[in-house]
Amino acid sequence: MNHKPQIVVIHPNSLCGLAMRTILTDIAPFVGMFRDVEILTFNSMQEYEESVQGMVIHYFVAKDVLLENLPFFAPQSRRCIVLVEDDTQNLPQEFRSIDIRRPERDLLKSFLMMHGSAHSMHGMPTAKEKEGELSQREKDVLALIVKGYINKEIADKLNISTATVIFHRRNISEKIGSKSVGRQTIYAVMNGIVDFREL
Repeated sequence: MNHKPQIVVIHPNSLCGLAMRTILTDIAPFVGMFRDVEILTFNSMQEYEESVQGMVIHYFVAKDVLLENLPFFAPQSRRCIVLVEDDTQNLPQEFRSIDIRRPERDLLKSFLMMHGSAHSMHGMPTAKEKEGELSQREKDVLALIVKGYINKEIADKLNISTATVIFHRRNISEKIGSKSVGRQTIYAVMNGIVDFREL
Protein backbone atom coordinates (compact mmCIF):
# COMPACT_ATOMS: atom_id res chain seq x y z
CA MET A 1 0.00 0.00 0.00
CA ASN A 2 1.19 3.52 -0.88
CA HIS A 3 1.64 5.67 2.25
CA LYS A 4 2.69 8.81 0.34
CA PRO A 5 0.08 11.61 0.48
CA GLN A 6 -1.60 12.19 -2.85
CA ILE A 7 -3.20 14.96 -4.86
CA VAL A 8 -5.70 13.54 -7.34
CA VAL A 9 -6.79 15.24 -10.57
CA ILE A 10 -9.87 13.72 -12.25
CA HIS A 11 -10.77 15.18 -15.63
CA PRO A 12 -12.08 13.44 -18.78
CA ASN A 13 -9.84 15.64 -20.97
CA SER A 14 -6.31 14.23 -20.68
CA LEU A 15 -4.71 17.54 -21.69
CA CYS A 16 -6.58 19.42 -18.95
CA GLY A 17 -5.49 16.82 -16.42
CA LEU A 18 -1.88 17.03 -17.58
CA ALA A 19 -1.91 20.85 -17.49
CA MET A 20 -3.30 20.85 -13.94
CA ARG A 21 -0.70 18.30 -12.88
CA THR A 22 2.07 20.52 -14.31
CA ILE A 23 0.79 23.57 -12.42
CA LEU A 24 0.49 21.60 -9.17
CA THR A 25 3.99 20.18 -9.66
CA ASP A 26 5.27 23.76 -9.97
CA ILE A 27 3.42 24.84 -6.84
CA ALA A 28 4.28 21.80 -4.70
CA PRO A 29 7.85 22.69 -3.66
CA PHE A 30 6.65 26.02 -2.22
CA VAL A 31 3.56 24.89 -0.31
CA GLY A 32 4.33 23.10 2.93
CA MET A 33 1.38 20.73 2.83
CA PHE A 34 2.14 19.77 -0.80
CA ARG A 35 5.76 18.76 -0.22
CA ASP A 36 6.58 15.11 -0.84
CA VAL A 37 3.20 14.38 -2.38
CA GLU A 38 2.38 12.25 -5.38
CA ILE A 39 0.23 13.99 -8.01
CA LEU A 40 -1.96 11.53 -9.93
CA THR A 41 -4.26 12.16 -12.90
CA PHE A 42 -7.27 10.11 -13.99
CA ASN A 43 -9.81 10.44 -16.82
CA SER A 44 -12.76 9.06 -14.86
CA MET A 45 -14.01 8.26 -11.39
CA GLN A 46 -13.92 4.56 -12.26
CA GLU A 47 -10.24 4.78 -13.24
CA TYR A 48 -9.52 6.60 -9.97
CA GLU A 49 -11.37 4.02 -7.85
CA GLU A 50 -9.52 1.14 -9.53
CA SER A 51 -6.09 2.69 -9.04
CA VAL A 52 -5.77 4.84 -5.93
CA GLN A 53 -4.50 3.64 -2.60
CA GLY A 54 -3.29 5.96 0.10
CA MET A 55 -4.26 9.24 1.68
CA VAL A 56 -5.65 11.90 -0.69
CA ILE A 57 -5.09 15.41 0.64
CA HIS A 58 -6.73 17.25 -2.29
CA TYR A 59 -9.01 16.52 -5.21
CA PHE A 60 -9.08 18.62 -8.40
CA VAL A 61 -12.20 17.39 -10.18
CA ALA A 62 -14.02 18.28 -13.39
CA LYS A 63 -17.45 19.73 -12.66
CA ASP A 64 -19.31 16.93 -14.47
CA VAL A 65 -17.36 14.24 -12.60
CA LEU A 66 -18.16 15.94 -9.30
CA LEU A 67 -21.88 16.27 -10.04
CA GLU A 68 -22.12 12.62 -11.14
CA ASN A 69 -20.38 11.50 -7.92
CA LEU A 70 -21.72 14.04 -5.44
CA PRO A 71 -22.33 11.50 -2.64
CA PHE A 72 -18.60 10.69 -2.70
CA PHE A 73 -17.31 14.30 -2.84
CA ALA A 74 -19.88 16.12 -0.66
CA PRO A 75 -18.44 14.94 2.70
CA GLN A 76 -14.98 16.11 1.66
CA SER A 77 -15.88 19.39 -0.03
CA ARG A 78 -13.11 21.24 1.85
CA ARG A 79 -10.53 19.07 0.10
CA CYS A 80 -12.05 19.53 -3.38
CA ILE A 81 -11.43 22.16 -6.00
CA VAL A 82 -13.78 21.94 -8.96
CA LEU A 83 -12.32 22.53 -12.42
CA VAL A 84 -14.92 24.48 -14.37
CA GLU A 85 -15.06 26.04 -17.82
CA ASP A 86 -16.64 29.41 -17.14
CA ASP A 87 -19.78 27.83 -15.73
CA THR A 88 -20.45 27.39 -12.02
CA GLN A 89 -24.19 26.86 -12.53
CA ASN A 90 -25.55 23.88 -10.54
CA LEU A 91 -22.33 23.73 -8.51
CA PRO A 92 -23.11 23.21 -4.80
CA GLN A 93 -22.18 26.28 -2.78
CA GLU A 94 -19.73 24.49 -0.47
CA PHE A 95 -17.31 23.72 -3.34
CA ARG A 96 -14.58 26.09 -4.50
CA SER A 97 -13.88 26.28 -8.23
CA ILE A 98 -11.21 27.37 -10.71
CA ASP A 99 -11.94 28.29 -14.33
CA ILE A 100 -9.45 26.17 -16.29
CA ARG A 101 -9.93 28.12 -19.54
CA ARG A 102 -8.00 31.06 -18.12
CA PRO A 103 -4.28 31.57 -18.92
CA GLU A 104 -1.78 29.71 -16.72
CA ARG A 105 -0.76 32.89 -14.87
CA ASP A 106 -4.42 33.52 -13.96
CA LEU A 107 -4.81 29.91 -12.85
CA LEU A 108 -1.79 30.26 -10.56
CA LYS A 109 -3.22 33.48 -9.15
CA SER A 110 -6.62 31.83 -8.55
CA PHE A 111 -5.00 28.91 -6.81
CA LEU A 112 -2.80 31.14 -4.64
CA MET A 113 -5.80 33.31 -3.69
CA MET A 114 -7.77 30.20 -2.78
CA HIS A 115 -4.85 28.77 -0.83
CA GLY A 116 -4.29 32.12 0.89
CA SER A 117 -7.88 32.36 2.05
CA ALA A 118 -7.91 28.76 3.27
CA HIS A 119 -4.59 29.05 5.07
CA SER A 120 -3.40 32.37 6.40
CA MET A 121 -0.12 33.26 4.72
CA HIS A 122 1.31 34.15 8.11
CA GLY A 123 3.07 31.25 9.77
CA MET A 124 2.97 29.20 6.59
CA PRO A 125 6.07 27.14 5.86
CA THR A 126 8.35 28.91 3.42
CA ALA A 127 10.62 27.41 0.79
CA LYS A 128 14.24 26.76 1.63
CA GLU A 129 16.45 28.46 -0.93
CA LYS A 130 19.33 26.43 -2.34
CA GLU A 131 21.98 29.11 -1.86
CA GLY A 132 20.59 31.08 1.06
CA GLU A 133 18.09 33.89 1.42
CA LEU A 134 17.42 36.47 -1.24
CA SER A 135 18.96 39.88 -0.57
CA GLN A 136 16.61 42.86 -0.21
CA ARG A 137 17.56 44.07 -3.70
CA GLU A 138 16.85 40.60 -5.15
CA LYS A 139 13.44 40.68 -3.45
CA ASP A 140 12.77 44.11 -4.99
CA VAL A 141 13.69 42.78 -8.43
CA LEU A 142 11.64 39.60 -7.95
CA ALA A 143 8.56 41.59 -6.89
CA LEU A 144 8.70 43.55 -10.15
CA ILE A 145 9.38 40.43 -12.26
CA VAL A 146 6.27 38.68 -10.98
CA LYS A 147 4.20 41.83 -11.55
CA GLY A 148 5.12 41.59 -15.24
CA TYR A 149 7.80 44.26 -15.64
CA ILE A 150 10.59 43.74 -18.19
CA ASN A 151 14.30 44.27 -17.43
CA LYS A 152 14.43 47.88 -18.68
CA GLU A 153 11.35 48.85 -16.65
CA ILE A 154 12.78 47.17 -13.53
CA ALA A 155 16.07 49.03 -14.04
CA ASP A 156 14.24 52.37 -14.36
CA LYS A 157 12.05 51.74 -11.29
CA LEU A 158 14.99 50.72 -9.09
CA ASN A 159 17.53 53.22 -10.54
CA ILE A 160 19.97 50.48 -11.53
CA SER A 161 21.39 49.35 -14.86
CA THR A 162 19.78 46.68 -17.04
CA ALA A 163 22.97 44.60 -16.62
CA THR A 164 22.47 44.73 -12.83
CA VAL A 165 18.86 43.58 -13.22
CA ILE A 166 20.07 40.63 -15.34
CA PHE A 167 22.71 39.83 -12.67
CA HIS A 168 20.03 39.84 -9.94
CA ARG A 169 17.69 37.71 -12.07
CA ARG A 170 20.43 35.09 -12.47
CA ASN A 171 21.02 35.02 -8.70
CA ILE A 172 17.27 34.78 -8.01
CA SER A 173 16.94 31.84 -10.43
CA GLU A 174 19.87 30.02 -8.79
CA LYS A 175 18.59 30.58 -5.24
CA ILE A 176 15.00 29.60 -6.02
CA GLY A 177 16.12 26.77 -8.29
CA SER A 178 14.04 27.82 -11.31
CA LYS A 179 13.96 30.35 -14.15
CA SER A 180 10.20 29.85 -14.53
CA VAL A 181 8.24 33.04 -13.81
CA GLY A 182 5.40 30.79 -12.61
CA ARG A 183 7.60 29.17 -9.97
CA GLN A 184 9.11 32.52 -9.04
CA THR A 185 5.60 33.97 -8.63
CA ILE A 186 4.65 31.12 -6.30
CA TYR A 187 7.87 31.60 -4.34
CA ALA A 188 7.28 35.37 -4.04
CA VAL A 189 3.71 34.92 -2.74
CA MET A 190 4.55 32.08 -0.36
CA ASN A 191 7.47 34.02 1.11
CA GLY A 192 5.59 37.31 1.55
CA ILE A 193 7.57 39.23 -1.11
CA VAL A 194 4.33 40.14 -2.91
CA ASP A 195 0.69 39.82 -1.99
CA PHE A 196 -1.31 37.69 -4.42
CA ARG A 197 -3.75 40.62 -4.79
CA GLU A 198 -0.92 42.67 -6.37
CA LEU A 199 -0.37 40.25 -9.25
